[in-house]
Amino acid sequence: MTAIAVLGSTNMDLVAYVPKAPNPGETVTGREFRTVPGGKGANQAVAAARLGGEVVMIGAVGADAFGVRLREALAGAGVETAALRTVEGASGTAHITVDDEGANSIVVIPGANGRVTGLEPGDDSRIGAADSLLLQLELPLEAVLAGARAARAHGVRTVLTPAPVRPLPDELLAATDLLVPNEHEAAALTGLTDPHRAAEALLRAVPEVVITLGAAGCLYAARGCEPLAVPAPRVRAVDTTAAGDTFVGALAVALGEGRAVPEALRWASVAASLSVQRPGAQSSMPTRTETDAAALAGRSGPQADGTACGESDGAVRAGGAA
Repeated sequence: MTAIAVLGSTNMDLVAYVPKAPNPGETVTGREFRTVPGGKGANQAVAAARLGGEVVMIGAVGADAFGVRLREALAGAGVETAALRTVEGASGTAHITVDDEGANSIVVIPGANGRVTGLEPGDDSRIGAADSLLLQLELPLEAVLAGARAARAHGVRTVLTPAPVRPLPDELLAATDLLVPNEHEAAALTGLTDPHRAAEALLRAVPEVVITLGAAGCLYAARGCEPLAVPAPRVRAVDTTAAGDTFVGALAVALGEGRAVPEALRWASVAASLSVQRPGAQSSMPTRTETDAAALAGRSGPQADGTACGESDGAVRAGGAA
């Protein structure tokens, strides 16, 4: 079983489902409201745990009812929560609008996540015991940097999701083994809207990149290799919230199990495609059994286009950043 540490956010998602998202100054009538455990860090932790990873979550929740629910949701998914601290004040929240096409817009209020400014005793050893450390940008940057430094010191693969997107310090890029932006984040980081050109630019800073492209699949690029395009299964999206987090959690599991990069990307794409067919964030994430069955059923469909490094050795390399 692959060991994964996640240093990241936990939020309660407050989700409004509407036929069409409102324009500025406009009021619309929604058809449903839900409170669903989320947060990019917790989402990636739950996705990885449901898909077979041994996962520890490092972060914080508030001393409120949301904090209790968030901790219970992680533990219920099989995530170790001993490093999830409870701090005074409110838990983080995400205010999400989802339209009838499955598209979403999100406002995040950090709450307890903003109190995580570094590692606590025991966190360094938790990271050191993992095969991969998953990072995002919903915690203060100093905490993200501390986690990346610890992973690099222990030779642990660091996977960074640069969301919410912001300029990335050179130190963080130098400690990142695999960068996983979506196409909008890649464009914001590079100023280039073409994913191939954006990936090429990002490879100047990190050794490997996966740009997720929504319904179009994903693009993998590594230094010294031809890029690899992996199509996504064709499905009707109900709610795309946390699809990217499902993809990252699944990819970390697959790579930790030693799968070749093309196979790992295809499997992660299948997991993400299952998640968008259900409402919610963590509530939409598939199990290992579901994902394996869907991947097996889809093997006769479109395959990856191109040749990537890792066809036989199957691992994104730890410690590979220049």
